[in-house]
Amino acid sequence: MNQLTTTTPGRHGIATAQTDEQVFVTIYVAKQLFGIPVERVQDILIPEKIAHIPLAPSEIAGAINLRGRIVTVVDVRQCLGLKPPPEGTEPMCVTVEQGAELYSLKVDSVGAVISMPTERIENNPTTLDQRWRSISAGVIQLEEELLILLDIDSLLGFAGR
Repeated sequence: MNQLTTTTPGRHGIATAQTDEQVFVTIYVAKQLFGIPVERVQDILIPEKIAHIPLAPSEIAGAINLRGRIVTVVDVRQCLGLKPPPEGTEPMCVTVEQGAELYSLKVDSVGAVISMPTERIENNPTTLDQRWRSISAGVIQLEEELLILLDIDSLLGFAGR
């Protein structure tokens, strides 16, 4: 959620500017932290059963029934060219909307909701794998890790190729 930049009187009568902020739902995929803009997130769930879809691209893990709607499950690990998670790992899904369709992103785990000043968003490092760069809207260096901001439209476009 973006906030308008406003100027308010500070403690000593000096004007201080509030910065634009972006709110993200954080997820982990193979121990890498990613951020999804909170306004794109419709639901977070642990899928009970993911039904296989014959002849679907490898990035499509299957489909789930979410309150009567059939939702395509996209395997984010597969989109990023990563190995499957260790056996017995229970995935989580973050459901997002693109157009009139719902997609559920299959991830390793969901972290927290964080708010970050937009001025902290940096361009993708040139060392970031091309596949990852194509679905990243930028990065934020946190204290102990790098937050990669997912471009949901690019990710879903990538998953359908």
